[in-house]
Amino acid sequence: MITAGLKLTQSGGVALLNGDKLEFNVEMQKLDNGRRYSNVDELDDITKILARYGYGVNDVGQWVIDGWDGAVNGHVSTLSGGIPLDLMVAPYRETGKVPDPAMPGYSGKIVIAGQSKEYQSYVHVASHLAAAYCTSPFARRGEPSMVMVWDGGCFPRLYCVDADGRIEPGGEVFPLIGHTYSMASQHWGPYARKNKSTNVDDLSVAGKMMAYIALGTPRAEIKAVFKELFHEHFEADTPRVREYREKVIGCGSTGEPSHGYVHAFLAEVATRTEQMGVSDEDVLATVHTFIEELLLERVAAKIRAWKGGEAWNLCFAGGCALNIKWNSALRAHPIIKAMWVPPFPDDSGSSIGTACLRAADGKGLRPLEWGTRQGPALVRTPHVPQGWTVSPCRPEELARLIHHTGEPVVLLNGPAELGPRALGARSIIAPAVDPQMKVRLNDAKKREHFRPVAPLCLVEHAPTIFDPGTPDPYMLFEHRVRPEWVDKVPAIMHLDGTARLQTVSVEDDPTLAAILREYHKFSGIPVLCNTSANYNGRSFFPDVASAIEWGQVDMVWSEGVLYRRSVGHDGRLGNEK
Repeated sequence: MITAGLKLTQSGGVALLNGDKLEFNVEMQKLDNGRRYSNVDELDDITKILARYGYGVNDVGQWVIDGWDGAVNGHVSTLSGGIPLDLMVAPYRETGKVPDPAMPGYSGKIVIAGQSKEYQSYVHVASHLAAAYCTSPFARRGEPSMVMVWDGGCFPRLYCVDADGRIEPGGEVFPLIGHTYSMASQHWGPYARKNKSTNVDDLSVAGKMMAYIALGTPRAEIKAVFKELFHEHFEADTPRVREYREKVIGCGSTGEPSHGYVHAFLAEVATRTEQMGVSDEDVLATVHTFIEELLLERVAAKIRAWKGGEAWNLCFAGGCALNIKWNSALRAHPIIKAMWVPPFPDDSGSSIGTACLRAADGKGLRPLEWGTRQGPALVRTPHVPQGWTVSPCRPEELARLIHHTGEPVVLLNGPAELGPRALGARSIIAPAVDPQMKVRLNDAKKREHFRPVAPLCLVEHAPTIFDPGTPDPYMLFEHRVRPEWVDKVPAIMHLDGTARLQTVSVEDDPTLAAILREYHKFSGIPVLCNTSANYNGRSFFPDVASAIEWGQVDMVWSEGVLYRRSVGHDGRLGNEK
């Protein structure tokens, strides 16, 4: 049975399942240099994507649409053949009306390619749950797991999935939406502003804040203020809290007035911290540790109260699972036996998750056969502009060139990665031995100076260079650079001495592994810099032409071919050493 999972809202796209095998997952943002977090604005685009892979609308046996903001139902507006189409979908999370996240929350009809097709819709939170569990090693081994979902618009919610894939909801962990983390930046630091958000309006700021907090130090006196006011605003037995709990249940930022309550909390904290005379950097660093400690404490307490004191597997999904520091702290907690975060924990994986729910049909989630590189294929670049040369180049030759020139290279290879992290298929790679390389890459990408650049490292060398240095192929956990390597790979080290490590093996990516092995042979360093190849505010380059047009580096390598700016052309290409 062919199942098409549609995510029509934020980070929209289509996933196609053939039974329990993922054929592809295409996000709209990864097509044509699309803006990050793009919606599906026209259903004809879905038809075109299906056709690229040899499918027609009538080949799909089951259509399913992810739910969206709302406590009763979600609503989606799009176009079909240029004609406005308003669809009703399942609500954001399970409710009294839709108590079982494994069952459809709404059924209807959708017009696509001029044909009326029946669809089902599951609650949005369940798409994260299913994407995380179905791709996990726990599902593959037939093991039960806790699954925590914490998206921007919901409270963290805990579920138990048994060995047969049946879902048992455990309810909220605490009543604070995930957007709180980024909303704090509207009160302190470089992104502070007078006009506060009423719903999410800058999805990229959370990652920037995670980098910025390295400039500050968490302080106990600030944390005490957060603890006190968190209780007063969200958990005390008072009329204000009772009003909050009636109006806000964690069902999406456009479905309820959650932002106003969170900003009131943060504003009161700001009043108190101003009187203390502390820096914005210290306040934001404390925001991070306050939420992290709250998360650890409440998750552990809930698991123990619900299932006893034994350690559990944990899957973590939702936008908050992109926070590598929280992920690492959870993984290290004694209540967690093993942890899985998929490479697409945010809404980029929702089309996959909602398709998995429909394929399961209420009979228990099943393991999914999938791969990391199942996004859009590269678009051909038939014409190379004047001033660029084209020549064959093996991965090993590219590695030697990187070592001898010390120059960065745009690396475009095969289908794109699933999810928001560039893992070597749509990356810029560069030597990590010069601290100025981080400055150079941030300048090229028009990013703030405090933003980090991630390391690529051969998996067998990672424990020597990083602590803990465990295999982490998806860049979703924090590792500390060991002291003896700090001066050897300064470009990949963040201000606090940590790094967002991506380990590489032949099984993960034979091309990337070959580049790293040859670079290691010549340089003695099994590490390279990695950052995403994209225009600022856009998703990955879809073709070589975009990387050349971008023009910030002098070499582009794609599937065995090196595109190189001519020596001396515009004076840009560095001399080989």
